[in-house]
Amino acid sequence: MNLLYALATAILCGIGLYLMLSRHLVRMALGVSLLSAAINLVILQAGRLGAVLPPLVAEGAATVAAGTANPVPQALVLTAIVIGLALVALFAALVLAAWIKLGTLDTRAMRAAEPTAAAEPGPAPDAVKP
Repeated sequence: MNLLYALATAILCGIGLYLMLSRHLVRMALGVSLLSAAINLVILQAGRLGAVLPPLVAEGAATVAAGTANPVPQALVLTAIVIGLALVALFAALVLAAWIKLGTLDTRAMRAAEPTAAAEPGPAPDAVKP
């Protein structure tokens, strides 16, 4: 079963990286989302997926019973899900702003920060002599 989860993680990671290397902003946002899901699966795999008992401390015991799930990776994954969702929402807002301002989502066509050939400065003027 762990091999199946490792394969699913590798596939999600590969597809996410492929989409992030694309030149289209929507594909980049989807790649970030898939890579976030792959990282969450890695954290869950580190926390032992086969545990069947919840991580509860029995009455009168000092620690959890043997064979329980580790609560730390579960808490980390919940936190990572929230952070990943916020990151994708921010990326979506930036994509929408780029679409509205520039009219394109292709990063090759986004040249708003680069000067055009007509706007390039000429040679520097000679210094004023006293």
